[in-house]
Amino acid sequence: MKEEILINSTPREVRAAVLRDGVLQELIVERSSRSGLLGNIYKGRVSRVLPGMQAAFVDVGLARTAFLHASDIQHPGAAVGEPVPDIRQLLREGDQLLVQILKEPLGTKGARLTTYIAIPSRYLVLLPNRPGIGISSRIEDDAERERLRSMLSNLLPADSPHGYILRTVAEGSGSEALAADVQFLGKLWKRICRNDAESSGVTKIHADLPLAVRALRDLAHHQIERVRVDSEACLKSMRDFAEEFMPQLSPVIELYEGRRPIFDLYAIDDEVDKALGHKVSLKSGGYLIIEQTEAMSTIDVNTGGYVGHTNLEETIFRTNLEAATAIARQLRLRNLGGIIIVDFIDMQSENHRQQVMAAFETALASDRARNQIAHVSPLGLVEMTRKRTRESLEHVLCEPCMACNGRGHVKTAETVCYEIFREILRQHRQFPFGELVVLAHDDVVELLLDEESGPLAELEELTGRPLRLQAQNMYSHDAFEVVPM
Repeated sequence: MKEEILINSTPREVRAAVLRDGVLQELIVERSSRSGLLGNIYKGRVSRVLPGMQAAFVDVGLARTAFLHASDIQHPGAAVGEPVPDIRQLLREGDQLLVQILKEPLGTKGARLTTYIAIPSRYLVLLPNRPGIGISSRIEDDAERERLRSMLSNLLPADSPHGYILRTVAEGSGSEALAADVQFLGKLWKRICRNDAESSGVTKIHADLPLAVRALRDLAHHQIERVRVDSEACLKSMRDFAEEFMPQLSPVIELYEGRRPIFDLYAIDDEVDKALGHKVSLKSGGYLIIEQTEAMSTIDVNTGGYVGHTNLEETIFRTNLEAATAIARQLRLRNLGGIIIVDFIDMQSENHRQQVMAAFETALASDRARNQIAHVSPLGLVEMTRKRTRESLEHVLCEPCMACNGRGHVKTAETVCYEIFREILRQHRQFPFGELVVLAHDDVVELLLDEESGPLAELEELTGRPLRLQAQNMYSHDAFEVVPM
């Protein structure tokens, strides 16, 4: 499989796309108006302690106060497995503390914080004041894990107060690369501590790398065929970073100078538009229906126009197999997180069910976000969770529909007509008036003058007052007013 990274940079927005064999797998968007906060470190002030929730609200200078749970507070003498102390023993209103964004603000929720600071570099993650060495679970070879652990141990002082996690991309790396990362992280942590000591109020202490450079650090690996960027400024910053921390990737970073927009090369904007819709077509003729809510996301698999070549069970099996791979891609592309329910088409064969689940797990293995699949429920639903750290693609690019207030549907003209009838009767019983003026969308007025003209005439006779209709095309389909004159 050939992987490629495309970086599209404009003055107010940077987009990073990951492609596998020419197919979009992941898209990250960062805008100057709402740049990514994940990983940023702040000096915050406790604004409110909530004993009942064992949490606190912390002002870090964002639009909404951020949330800090007691379990995310590092305190002296804490040991693994010990009960978390009462929040009132750890914090008081007005306290200042160093915190890091653990989850970005999502919807109406503020950011989630932690005092367990973690600072990533190319191969390592620094854990200040938490000694020890951890290794990514995705490095499965025992010999390689031991080699990396031994190599890193030799680079650290015996009394080092800090711990490190070896990232997945560290697999196969040498001692010099790890030593450079240790040195870089050490200098960075000293600068953060200095900034913290010199600041007196709520302020940002450290911001993560800009998206173009962060894409190299987090998304690039030895299988990346090339990285193309359409901005000379981004190209320079990416090459400077690569030459210092990942020289093996420096040759594959190139400037795109074509006349067509860089994302047009693989019709990425078309793929993004599809990812904002509810329906995803499968090559076989089947399709997925994806619904995202604040509580959870649901995915329904349907055979659609696929009729297969043998029998119904085989048709269902083939559709589910294709859907398993497509769902994994959609989760990554849309950046869906939290609780996810997948409704595969019911299969009679236990062997088929096992094959579909195996295909689903294999497709999810390349996902950078941590995910966990639970057992299939008695109703045949696949329950899973996917770590949510930043907003979904829909939340970044879209806003609730003003016509339907985010419901995803509007009332029919017929329904609105009946609501108008009820409102006329209500006003007739409560207020004296000379006439009533009904303001509504043109479609509603047209229906009142046509199919619903009989009931409207009866109401006019009942009230003994004239009813005047006035079309308002600026109104949404289900908005209306009944105004007494």
